Amino acid sequence: MPETGPSGLQDLIQGLQEDLSREYQAIIAYVVYSNALKGAQWMSIAAQLQKHAHDELEHALTISDQIDYLGAMPNATPKPVKLSDKAEDMLHFDLDNETQTIKAYRKRVRQAEALGHYALAEQLREIILQEQDHQHDLATALGIDVPKVLDEGA
Repeated sequence: MPETGPSGLQDLIQGLQEDLSREYQAIIAYVVYSNALKGAQWMSIAAQLQKHAHDELEHALTISDQIDYLGAMPNATPKPVKLSDKAEDMLHFDLDNETQTIKAYRKRVRQAEALGHYALAEQLREIILQEQDHQHDLATALGIDVPKVLDEGA
């Protein structure tokens, strides 16, 4: 059970800061990958990645607003972006990042609700819906099943 006192709030803020860094990472990755994918078979997914970049920017704005609302300064540091010469590798990197992002946001929803921040929890649920769409798009482009995000205790 998450703590509901000051340390619980600090844990939520720290988690949101990590989420924000992950959103920055996604923006950068989608911008780079959408331009790095070459060949007719990748043109459709390249356009989709550009749309994902816009979605991730909206997510970053939402998360940074919430961090500010909770009394902290949003960070300006992205998580590292993996690069590859192979299109499949880049799409796998994105898929792995989306899967981790969904798991993190599911945890953040539980933390926000435990602290009574229900509006934040609802905003996070909306982000999760879009992240799941991204995850599905990437898995489909790779011709694989969508990775599972439900963990024990999730």
